[in-house]
Amino acid sequence: MERLQKYIARCGVASRRKAEELIKAGKVKVNGKVVTEMGVKVSGNDMVMVNNVPIAKEELKYLVMNKPRYLISSTKDEKGRETVISILPKEYQKYRLYPVGRLDYDTKGVLLLTNDGEFMNLLVGPQSNIEKEYLVRVDGIFKKEDLSKLRSGIDIDGHITRKAKAYIKSVDQKNASSLVGLIIKEGKYHQVKRMFEAIGYPVKRLTRVRFGNIEIGTLKEAHVRELKIHEVKTLVALAQSQK
Repeated sequence: MERLQKYIARCGVASRRKAEELIKAGKVKVNGKVVTEMGVKVSGNDMVMVNNVPIAKEELKYLVMNKPRYLISSTKDEKGRETVISILPKEYQKYRLYPVGRLDYDTKGVLLLTNDGEFMNLLVGPQSNIEKEYLVRVDGIFKKEDLSKLRSGIDIDGHITRKAKAYIKSVDQKNASSLVGLIIKEGKYHQVKRMFEAIGYPVKRLTRVRFGNIEIGTLKEAHVRELKIHEVKTLVALAQSQK
């Protein structure tokens, strides 16, 4: 037996938080009866419906994609553009997969995908402090003294970013550009770009090379691979250790 909202999340319908909203809104039925309370528990023998559609646990999937640039990090796009879901191999199309967080339209790199709502909520919730590492190509010759600014926090429209890790990967004197590494534990809107722009370095290209313990490695752009069980367990442990 498990709580109804957790069951809904395990079915890949929504995160536990969203499941709670569905229950409160009277959108969930158990064995034909509308349930609006949080304490209800169900088992595999119960008939659970969300928006009058029967749901059941499906095989849980955990994928990593090397997201290409100019691709929407969403399940669908109102403008008809390709999304990270629409380019998945056919064998994964039958699962109700969601991106874990987002990468900007023009950003490439590590993006996790899953149908485990509980897992997703754990990794992207406000209490999650999992490291995300980026390589940032910027205009200008990056100065060592500017690393301390990134590390101590940048004021973005009144919000001071958390302490971060930063390093200079390389400098292109000929083309007056630099490649800088940044490791953060939060994900505000366009945060990385805004951090660099705030200290005078416009971003030319942005790549996420790591999410927690998951790196791009040899994974080609637009390709996916399933996470190994120990990788999933490590991600969960990293998220829970920060609580």
